[in-house]
Amino acid sequence: MRNKPRIFSAHSHNTPCTRTHQTGSLILITATFFFTRLFDQSFPPSPSNLNHEPSSLNVNLLVAKTNGGGQLLWPERGYGSHLSLNIYVYDENEIESLKDLLYGRDRTVSTDVCLKGQWASQVKIHRLLLESRFRTRKKEEADLFFVPAYVKCVHMLGGLNDEEINQTYVKVLSQMPYFRRSGGRDHIFVFPSGAGAHFFRSWAAYINRSIILTPEGDRTDKKDTSAFNTWKDIIIPGNVDDEITKTGATIFQPLPLSKRKYLANYLGRAQNKVGRLQLIELAKQYGDKLECPDLQFSGPNKLERVEYFQHLGNAKFCLAPRGESSWTLRFYESFFAECVPVILSDQVELPFQNVIDYRLISIKWPSTLIGPELLEYLASIPDEVIEQMIARVRQVRCLWVYAPDSEPCSAMQAVMWELQRKVRHFHQSAETFWLHNGSIVNRNLVEFTKWKPPMPLP
Repeated sequence: MRNKPRIFSAHSHNTPCTRTHQTGSLILITATFFFTRLFDQSFPPSPSNLNHEPSSLNVNLLVAKTNGGGQLLWPERGYGSHLSLNIYVYDENEIESLKDLLYGRDRTVSTDVCLKGQWASQVKIHRLLLESRFRTRKKEEADLFFVPAYVKCVHMLGGLNDEEINQTYVKVLSQMPYFRRSGGRDHIFVFPSGAGAHFFRSWAAYINRSIILTPEGDRTDKKDTSAFNTWKDIIIPGNVDDEITKTGATIFQPLPLSKRKYLANYLGRAQNKVGRLQLIELAKQYGDKLECPDLQFSGPNKLERVEYFQHLGNAKFCLAPRGESSWTLRFYESFFAECVPVILSDQVELPFQNVIDYRLISIKWPSTLIGPELLEYLASIPDEVIEQMIARVRQVRCLWVYAPDSEPCSAMQAVMWELQRKVRHFHQSAETFWLHNGSIVNRNLVEFTKWKPPMPLP
């Protein structure tokens, strides 16, 4: 009798593969994938095991490109090969009520007082533009128009209240024919605090197309919408006082890493903010690694300026959690204290990202992981790596200094490059029209040169 070929099967009988079997297999595969991902997320890698080698990504180990003379270079794509700008700065005497935005309703606010503190950029940018080589005194030649205002300082000193600020801005804008011509697209405003443009309550109605210079890129935590627009606005550095930023300053000298007492620090008021409170509690458990006193505005728990920087420079890492808003001046101060900044603010926006690779000069850590794992990770970073990061910090911190745009590296020069990207050859708005002969007219066909203030606003 002939042997029949043997058929190997999982069972002694053949079962056809039905649609039910196929569906079951797919469900099994999907469930396996889901639970694998779930367990991976539930047990993250130990911070001490994170790789300290340079990423395989395309990382420029020079944190910013420079020319032979050490001057920072902006990419030609979108910027041009050289700066070529004409900026008109509105004079405080040419527009009624503009002085109110500078000195308050009684004109008693001193600009010298407004030149200090984290919001002084509003004054410094104005003063530096008045002396800038890019300033023009002819409106018809201007690429951009700068509207000076010190409203954050004026408000803090009682010079104007919220409602007065709103009304004054509207009154000032109604007297600007060039603002009307472009719908505000070529006009520049500075808002240096965490509130951003929300300091002008009606910003969304009147200057939502204008160029806003602000350190704050997110305000959605307390407002329905963010006033910052990635494509038209510019993030600027917070102001670090001149006595700290001046080259060769003797007011503070950073310590060598080997002599620093702490691994990390956070020096600021808690303000009942979750991240800050977590750091204060963490310092109670790890006081030998983390300095985190509960500071106050006044009294024995207040640090004076020099003492504050001496404490900052006594740690390898300076922690920068969010406060009332996402940006924090501590990030910029850490560059001059020469401690590596650790950002604990998820929504933060950083300046000049087209020329700076922040991965090489700072660390951004999830604010949801403030705890022992953060300290464990920081402690695992070799001093050699920290020294390299600090060396790169020294290379770019000039971009946080509000010095003349003629300097080879300054915040103003960087702002000028960013402004150059915003220049339009043609100006239009919903309320401007043009005729065959090239003339600009309004809805009533009145030529632009004959527009008289006050003009209707959107």
